[in-house]
Amino acid sequence: MRWLVTGAGGMLGHDMVEELCARGEQVAGLAHAALDVTSPDAVDRAFAAYHPDLVVNCAAYTAVDDAEKDEGRALRVNGDGPGLLAHLCAAYEASLIHVSTDYVFAGDARSPYPENHPTAPRTAYGRTKLAGERAVLDELPATSAVVRTAWLYGAHGRSFVRTMIELEARRDTVDVVDDQRGQPTWSADVAATIADLGPRVGRDATGVFHATNAGEATWYDLAREVFTHLGADPDRVRPVTSEAFPRPAPRPEYSVLAHGRRQRLGLPRPRDWRIALHEALPRIRKEALRETP
Repeated sequence: MRWLVTGAGGMLGHDMVEELCARGEQVAGLAHAALDVTSPDAVDRAFAAYHPDLVVNCAAYTAVDDAEKDEGRALRVNGDGPGLLAHLCAAYEASLIHVSTDYVFAGDARSPYPENHPTAPRTAYGRTKLAGERAVLDELPATSAVVRTAWLYGAHGRSFVRTMIELEARRDTVDVVDDQRGQPTWSADVAATIADLGPRVGRDATGVFHATNAGEATWYDLAREVFTHLGADPDRVRPVTSEAFPRPAPRPEYSVLAHGRRQRLGLPRPRDWRIALHEALPRIRKEALRETP
């Protein structure tokens, strides 16, 4: 298969290209500078140059708070861009995997969200990501999949985990929110799930899938786990409520996703978030040191 990965300069896109290369796949990874998914001309040129069999759309507008002030710009990237990719995939008879988010839900559940739970985004970011989901599934109902993920961290780019590593070295104590629950998820594990799913899209796998690590935690729990792994006293992390960090966009209180569809498809079960974190942290620290001037 010929794979085309958009947003390859980002955290997940970078890991996606690495995963596919490690599997010996033929892959073209295009960062934003090489492919603006909102530009019809740029998308036309990319498809003409690479003739992909499968596109993985990792390109996204992820500035959750900024989207509240500029929803139109976020919609162009998160909604119109996926629609444009889907249109070209239809023309080239290619399949499409589109990466989405837990923000399409209301965030007020008390048990893990199944893939078919009604969507009800409460933020501009969530609304634009839902628009992208619908554009893809409407255009390519038989040859596309939407993969929702949440609470991503990785070796490349900014993340909560990377921030905690840095703060542990600079501060005596760190205040962290303890009233939001989700699934800390290593981007490399999501890339592996997408790579497993890809060849089956258009055959026995279409529609919505969830890709996160298993278990659940609060941001406070995650921060304590990071400190513990670093050999630091986890009691230096202090729990606070969301009111301590007011944001323009409300954060979901509950972002835990169920994995029923991937399990029924026979894909590997997601591993516990703590196991993934402990494997990921040395790589994140190594990359952080490499980037330090």
